Amino acid sequence: MAWRSLAFDPKMKLNRKSITAEKKRHTLKSLVISDFNRRILFLCCIVAGSVHDYTLMKDVFTPDSAWFEKVNLWLDLGFLGADKDYQSTQIYLPYKKPRKSKKNPNPTLTPEQKKQNRKQAATRVIVEHAIGGMKFFHCLMHRIRNHLDHFVDYFFSLSAGLWNYKIC
Repeated sequence: MAWRSLAFDPKMKLNRKSITAEKKRHTLKSLVISDFNRRILFLCCIVAGSVHDYTLMKDVFTPDSAWFEKVNLWLDLGFLGADKDYQSTQIYLPYKKPRKSKKNPNPTLTPEQKKQNRKQAATRVIVEHAIGGMKFFHCLMHRIRNHLDHFVDYFFSLSAGLWNYKIC
């Protein structure tokens, strides 16, 4: 199988609040790397939903090593700043809309920036379809009713494996 998952890391122990929150929803996230064929190539360990996407990426793939030297990365705005830390990599980030201020009361992107953002979104939607394909198996969509923290990692891994098997 082409995808890989890091084993559950006991140092990154999930907070019980992150699994059973006030509204009875689990807020967990994982870093997913997909290719243009919607296959999931990498699935990192599961962390609480409050961990920022870029912080998780820096923990898993340290900026000083050459992880993505020969690949192009299409990232969303959750990874803002990655182009500065991973300079040996070709990173495509969308343009962020400027903030509203007294000097700029109606902030907008230029037509060229909007065109570039649309092009990147059309490329990134393939990854979003792969993530949505994992959710197709519904074990990630509903409340997790177990008491074993490491069991949550298996839900993500099995969903990724079944999705890869389904699209082959």
